[in-house]
Amino acid sequence: MVEPRTLARPYARAAFEYARQAADLDKWSAALNLAAAASSEPSVQAVLGDPGKTAQQRAQILAEVLGDALDGPVRGFLAIMADNGRLALLHETAALFAEFKAAQEASVNVEVISAFDVDEAALNQISEAMSRRFERTVSITSETDPNLVGGAVIRAGDMVIDGSVRGRLNKLAGTLTP
Repeated sequence: MVEPRTLARPYARAAFEYARQAADLDKWSAALNLAAAASSEPSVQAVLGDPGKTAQQRAQILAEVLGDALDGPVRGFLAIMADNGRLALLHETAALFAEFKAAQEASVNVEVISAFDVDEAALNQISEAMSRRFERTVSITSETDPNLVGGAVIRAGDMVIDGSVRGRLNKLAGTLTP
């Protein structure tokens, strides 16, 4: 079975190239994120998954839900996705678009998940280290997850650094179990 991310890639690439040529990356990014969020609502999912609706009706309903947040080119893009039965890939498409945009802007989003609040100085150190590692500008966010027990997990694109106590215990348990 083909991964959703693989199926979404050509749509994200096409949207990105169009938006880049039109110098509308921010607007397209916002519109795709909004469409992805709307499509995850249970009532919208029910309508988009209704086999009694045509692709054109599905795209029209999504466009109506989003209202003025969508301009003509984005509406057309959603209609193409609907025609090809790919509206379910809006989350992956928006995420890939964001990755293409970040690469274009020579930036990377870094997420720090820690057991406790991380102070600004530590976040700056992580940001500087990741900036050197990726040779890009870093946009860093932080959140807490008490289930980690201690330490932190750092995500940057496809790379994950698990320095959490929970991660270390899981690794130790895997080593000890035959």
